[in-house]
Amino acid sequence: MLKLGLGLGFMILLPIFVAIAIVNKSLSLISILMICMGICGLFGSLLYFILPKRRPVEVVLVEGEGRENNSAKDSSSVIKKHRIDCYLESTSANIKKNNSSVIGECSGISRESGGVLNMALGDSNPAEIDEDLHSRQLAVYGRETMRRLFASNVLVSGMQGLGVEIAKNLVLAGVKSVTLHDEGVVELWDLSSNFIFSENDVGKNKALASVQKLQELNNAVVISTLTTELTKEHLSKFQAVVLTDVTLEKAIEFNDYCHDHKPPISFIKAEVRGLFRNDNPALVSCVDDERLEFQDGDLVVFSEEDTSNFGIHEKGGIATQVKEPKLLNFKTLREAIKDPGDFLLSDFSKFDRPPLLHLAFQALDKFVSEMCRFPVAGSEEDAQKLVSIASLINENSGDGRVEDINPKLLRHFAFGARAVLNPMASMFGGIVGQEVVKACSGKFHPLFQFFYFDSLESLPTANLDPSEFLPLNSRYDAQISVFGSKLQKKLEDANLFVVGSGALGCEFLKNLAMMGVSCGEQGKLTITDDDVIEKSNLSRQFLFRDWNIGQAKSTVAASAAALINPRLKIEALQNRVNPETENVFDDTFWENLTVVVNALDNVNARLYVDQRCLYFQKPLLESGTLGAKCNTQMVIPHLTENYGASRDPPEKQAPMCTVHSFPHNINHCLTWALSEFEGLVEKTPAEVNAYLSNPVDYTNAMMKAGDAQSRETLESVLECLEKEKCETFQDCIMWARLKFEDDFANRVMQLIYSLSGRRVN
Repeated sequence: MLKLGLGLGFMILLPIFVAIAIVNKSLSLISILMICMGICGLFGSLLYFILPKRRPVEVVLVEGEGRENNSAKDSSSVIKKHRIDCYLESTSANIKKNNSSVIGECSGISRESGGVLNMALGDSNPAEIDEDLHSRQLAVYGRETMRRLFASNVLVSGMQGLGVEIAKNLVLAGVKSVTLHDEGVVELWDLSSNFIFSENDVGKNKALASVQKLQELNNAVVISTLTTELTKEHLSKFQAVVLTDVTLEKAIEFNDYCHDHKPPISFIKAEVRGLFRNDNPALVSCVDDERLEFQDGDLVVFSEEDTSNFGIHEKGGIATQVKEPKLLNFKTLREAIKDPGDFLLSDFSKFDRPPLLHLAFQALDKFVSEMCRFPVAGSEEDAQKLVSIASLINENSGDGRVEDINPKLLRHFAFGARAVLNPMASMFGGIVGQEVVKACSGKFHPLFQFFYFDSLESLPTANLDPSEFLPLNSRYDAQISVFGSKLQKKLEDANLFVVGSGALGCEFLKNLAMMGVSCGEQGKLTITDDDVIEKSNLSRQFLFRDWNIGQAKSTVAASAAALINPRLKIEALQNRVNPETENVFDDTFWENLTVVVNALDNVNARLYVDQRCLYFQKPLLESGTLGAKCNTQMVIPHLTENYGASRDPPEKQAPMCTVHSFPHNINHCLTWALSEFEGLVEKTPAEVNAYLSNPVDYTNAMMKAGDAQSRETLESVLECLEKEKCETFQDCIMWARLKFEDDFANRVMQLIYSLSGRRVN
């Protein structure tokens, strides 16, 4: 493959560069050969270079201390430890697992020496990135962003459904530490939303009951607990603070502290309540029949076209969007409550909804402060009191008054105010978790101030008797308080088919089990996936553990879901869903289904399942993810179009996560090659020249920008001027030779090492 790539590349590129040399009279024969050889290697080894790699593990021997025999020569006192930011503190005291407030574990470390394992907070040495585990994240975020994320300490306060979903996502993302805060104890009610809790945890502190299962998700993250009252003094050691279950008064107090702290601490407050979140202008023409991907205000850079005079564009040229650093000035919570500004819309059919929900959450906080409880589901008296409080707050809101407070919506809000529903917690847990990653890494644009969302469309259309909302002393009581007991019964008797048990499949299984779907006498959930678990799956497919590597995904996922809800009736299969397996998934199978849920990763399989659902008139939930993007589509017979009825236009550019990690066509390879070439011979030299021409102004401008991109640019300039500085032509040859060796030899061997024994290429 390498020889073929070199040969083809050489044959194609050599005439091109010879022609350039003849025209410009600027390139020597050696230069031509070096450039051709370097780029030719791309054709033969590009896939090896851009796939995830794993470097050999560095091992350190640590002498055990504090052992009873106190023998330094005891072989059991020597343990192996992977080189990551952690240390082992030895102690002669006995450590009781239930009283442990810090749990952190490094892969490969033995606990036989009686030590307490903790992270070395503040260690200046950056943690090694486990590229097998975090390959997808690494492709989306980049190496420097991941290192900043790995150095971040986060506090999550409130271990109800939302809090534990946020903590789960942060642990999977690989932050340095997560501190769980909650003073309350587990109630049966909490089992409706928190997938960590079981009936055996009732009566235990919520934070302590969450630690062990969260720790299993990622042993490199230190998870600690705080079970006493949260004070401002606790916040100083964190880079981000997330509050999910505090009063507005307390939230304002903590936000003021975080806002004034030096450096500022990122602050997020989240709640889930029921179903409720100039002269001579330049003219540029575009290619006919091509959709313009840019929007008003986007900054673009033109190449291969002279734009110095800003005349009328005739032909040629490439426009590339440039991401500009943007400074956002966030108001404090105290200010933003009174003057929220523009809300981020989640549904463009509900333009008037965010201001009303802003008012509703303030009214609920005041209701709880006065009554020391949440409104009772189905209580008209409590609903009316909430409406009265909202009216009073609205009257005192000045210019921010809402014209119509919509008593009907506030009534629904009051009925479900106490409930934290698992689907809502799961969705918002993902959103808030991503916002924490943005805050810690400086990557991507954050949500600006307030975001409200509601799903009133999910409520039953018929008026229900108040008795429908009464608790049944079951784990579904929170859900019953919103939807009623009849709908809960339908969910329990549903017959579902989940296709795929990857990242989305794991989330779906968890949510379905928490909701009680297919947990009744007539219910059944069938899941199928023909894939097996790999290490790279563990960073996002949270139902799997490292000891499950090599096992069937569907079997392990089904077992994990049954642990979340022992009443779940689930069958795991390892069959693909396609025409060849219609003897397994026959007509009787499809006819007996209630709903089909897709969690697939390829279009052909989606189209086949869509065709079967269309034929048998079955509802289909279709969804997918791609990097930081996602989509979902509900297909309802006789109401919506089916999945195969329309196709999205092909993307102009392949996502960078695909280009760098999972290329599957020639365009991905070319995109990667172009990006690498521009970085080596255009962007980095231009930045170095800009620095050399005026070092003081250049450095000040970068420091003023203060964003992740500026830091990466400075690091590339420093590397070019120090580590890779070329003063003579011989230095240039040396640099090119080492670059070629690293790209097309070392990394190929690294890939072979990483995949050795797992697959054949």
